[in-house]
Amino acid sequence: MLAVGLAAQAGFIDALGFLKLGGLFVSFMSGNSTRLGVGIASGSAVALTAAGLIGAFVGGVIAGALVARRAGRWRKPAVLAVTTALLLSAALLTLNGPPGEGLTLLMAAAMGAVNNVFQRDGEVSVGVTYMTGALVKLGQQLAGALTGGARWNWLPYLLLWTGLIAGAIAGGWLFALMDLHALWIASFLSALLLLWSMRLRPSDLA
Repeated sequence: MLAVGLAAQAGFIDALGFLKLGGLFVSFMSGNSTRLGVGIASGSAVALTAAGLIGAFVGGVIAGALVARRAGRWRKPAVLAVTTALLLSAALLTLNGPPGEGLTLLMAAAMGAVNNVFQRDGEVSVGVTYMTGALVKLGQQLAGALTGGARWNWLPYLLLWTGLIAGAIAGGWLFALMDLHALWIASFLSALLLLWSMRLRPSDLA
């Protein structure tokens, strides 16, 4: 359920970034990579923006991974603390007039960092900001269920995808009302997820 909450957060924040950037993303780097390639081919300035977002996302992954390694079994709360701090920093920038590019870079860095919450043997075990892998696993588990395998193993992947969609709907709706000031709500959600992670049993924190 923590993963579903993080997927909803990612959908919320990506919707804000997508609407502000006019078709680029702060968490979906496959889409940005395609826009980078098309931008380079056409000589469009969008390539620079896409490259900056990709760089910020990877930088966030690096920062989150370093914090996760130092935090040990407290990895989940530590990574979520980094994510919350980045989102809060982005929200604070909305108070200084029209938001600049640095704000969306902070959003991308936060989305990179949060992917370090779920790890197994030092590798990401659940990607919470991208759903292609989850949809592939959903299809595979449904195929297994149809051929005599486990009946409900597909459900967690459906919940992840549904969480992202629900978050994106909320983000799109609130952007129309608040623009990027909706980042304050995203920061509050991230803080709630941080508190939730701190209440997990010690065996669940690793």
